[in-house]
Amino acid sequence: MGDDMNRIKELRQAKGYTQVKIHMLTDIDQSDYSKIESGKRYFTFEQRRRLTLALDTSMDYLAGITDEKAPYPRKNKN
Repeated sequence: MGDDMNRIKELRQAKGYTQVKIHMLTDIDQSDYSKIESGKRYFTFEQRRRLTLALDTSMDYLAGITDEKAPYPRKNKN
């Protein structure tokens, strides 16, 4: 679980986002996010999906499956 959390924190900090900004972008409660980032709580699939979009990365990167931070091509919302 630790590597996943380090990746989230590193991506958040690289974007200059605070935990409050993550809450605003994802609607994940700030205290829940803090616990997720510190490894005291697991996150749900939906929370991971929201973080993936907010941090502009892939779920595979957040899960530690790949070291490639770039997201996959996304569907247009048109």
